[in-house]
Amino acid sequence: MWTRTQRCWHFLQSSTAITSGPSSHCRSISTTHPNFNSTKLNSSLPPFSPPTGFRLTQPPNPEWDLGQGLKPGSPLNDSWAEGMKQGWKTWSTENTPGRDTYKLLTSAVIPRPIAFVSTISEDGVPNLAPMSYFSVLSHDPPLLSVSLLLSPRKPKDTRENIKSTKEFTVNIISEPFVEAANACSVEAPARIDEWLVSGLTPEASTHVKPPRVKESAVGLECELYDFKDVAPPGAEKPTTTIVLGLIKYIHIHKAVLAEDGNTVDPSKLRPVARLGGATFARLGEGFDLSRLTWKSSKEQIEKLHSTQPENIPSR
Repeated sequence: MWTRTQRCWHFLQSSTAITSGPSSHCRSISTTHPNFNSTKLNSSLPPFSPPTGFRLTQPPNPEWDLGQGLKPGSPLNDSWAEGMKQGWKTWSTENTPGRDTYKLLTSAVIPRPIAFVSTISEDGVPNLAPMSYFSVLSHDPPLLSVSLLLSPRKPKDTRENIKSTKEFTVNIISEPFVEAANACSVEAPARIDEWLVSGLTPEASTHVKPPRVKESAVGLECELYDFKDVAPPGAEKPTTTIVLGLIKYIHIHKAVLAEDGNTVDPSKLRPVARLGGATFARLGEGFDLSRLTWKSSKEQIEKLHSTQPENIPSR
């Protein structure tokens, strides 16, 4: 989930990440303040520079072969092996405060896609919110998951709306409107319309009542498939709600489709993802790795299996 506090934000762009977070050089202000000026806050930072586009490179170890593990010989791999000598630091989740567990998991399990969730309450009040505990679970049936913190003070509007209406849309956030999407993380009263806060445009859905985001190049119309409140082991009070959505319709801007017309070109989509803290990531480079087939690798794998001892440590 995104932290919703009054902060002084700054955005720092590098080749792979956009960073937003509290700056030590400016006073805490609210981004919803009428005099808030993000340009003034960012004036001392390098400007955002859109990349020429997503590109494919060779993989890190193009000469890697079966059984070689972490192959030595490159600066990257040798540095990684040197770092392994420092050993492990271990946390027991049973004895770690929830806030620290949150920091650890959200900084380690990265990058995370962001669900920009549109819902409507039973009273007809629209809601728009970004959620980074999100993933596609399967294509048959087409399911996605979104999980929401169940605050003891007040359940999130997104949760309440999905529970009552059993409909929502998930929209993918791209670089051109990431600031507008981020504005929807404000912890406002339920009566507040985040569409107005963001300035984004609602687009009528085909099957469900909640609109899609017109600026989003990917919109998924969902019906509620399952809804589960989850409590920590041994506790009675739930702390998280897990929502499974059945994807009924997939809408994609023609402008971001690949040449085949049936897949999305990542260089055109320009999606953003979450890292730890308040940092966002962007796509820069990728590489292809072919999946092994048993037919082509059987002989080599069998040879490794017969000549190498098992290497499984015991507790």
